[in-house]
Amino acid sequence: MKRMSRTAAISMAVMLIVAACGDSSDSGADAEACELDQVDGDLNFYNWSEYIDPELITAFEEEFGVDVVEDFYESNEAMLAQLQSGGVYDLIVPSDYMIGIMIEEDLLTPINTDAVPNTENLAQRFRELPYDPGPEYSVAYQYGTTGLGVNTELVGEDFEPSWALVFDPELTADFPGGVSVLNDPREAMGAALKYLGYSLNDIDLEHLAEARDLIVAAKDGIATFDSDQYDEALVNGEVAVSHGYSGNMIVAIGEAENPDQYQYILPEEGATFWIDNMAVPATSESPCTAFTFINYLMDAENGATLTNWNYYGSPNQASLDAGLIDQEVVDFYDDTETAANLEIIVDTGDYEINFTDYLAEAKS
Repeated sequence: MKRMSRTAAISMAVMLIVAACGDSSDSGADAEACELDQVDGDLNFYNWSEYIDPELITAFEEEFGVDVVEDFYESNEAMLAQLQSGGVYDLIVPSDYMIGIMIEEDLLTPINTDAVPNTENLAQRFRELPYDPGPEYSVAYQYGTTGLGVNTELVGEDFEPSWALVFDPELTADFPGGVSVLNDPREAMGAALKYLGYSLNDIDLEHLAEARDLIVAAKDGIATFDSDQYDEALVNGEVAVSHGYSGNMIVAIGEAENPDQYQYILPEEGATFWIDNMAVPATSESPCTAFTFINYLMDAENGATLTNWNYYGSPNQASLDAGLIDQEVVDFYDDTETAANLEIIVDTGDYEINFTDYLAEAKS
């Protein structure tokens, strides 16, 4: 999920709280032996694009005497494939179901809680998760929903809040520029499944084939499959409707010249509620630095800086209790969580590859 930055006008300035540097000379430290504030090399950070305030990274680098090298991916599946093909990273940000897959494949290092005491700042509901009981291998990073951004000047004011805005050719044929759909197998296929009345996690191949065929039938109205620039495409007038993530959409709409002509909606058939998580790959060469960075981001003030910049829901109860998160962000996600028919994507085991294959067939 590509995450868009916020302008200074809607960011809250907070002081970055940083701890004393550890010894960076002990490269290759054992993850189980990592201590609080210890660093063991530079941090190779594999993340969704524009999902973290660059100033947080800069402050971390200066305080701990390491470099943070960022690389980006546009789907959980792309990230997984990169690691499976030999990519070496110290910190990744997988979504809920992908954490479960990576645990099953022994791709993650358990979180060393001695090195990450700020996990105590997590809200209680993020401490016992179905995809990672405990949790043992992950720390919640941010959460949100996947819905639709709508340009009402191009679509009209009187529209049904439905996935039909993407999948009904009779509607999309009249939309200037067409629509943008996420280039993400679980999200794109999940949206089609929802429109057909099925679960995001349906494992009936006949139903998945229906979803694939629905996308094929809608392709004349689909301008692009994109997980990176979809929000900009919406507010720039390039597409009439964009399938995308809540924080990106709300930020892009808020920064548009004419924000009143855009809406972010959750379709009435249902939508995705997701949780992104910080995790350390088993192949990490600097696990201590990774734990130190997780602990740094879980500080109450740093956690608020993160949320106020990317406009996603915060799992950091300490940030919320201290009133450090912008009230508009708090109110938006409080309202979101009362929406009907929200589902979390879950790991479907061996069936998972079918989502990727069927989306590829639909796009071809």
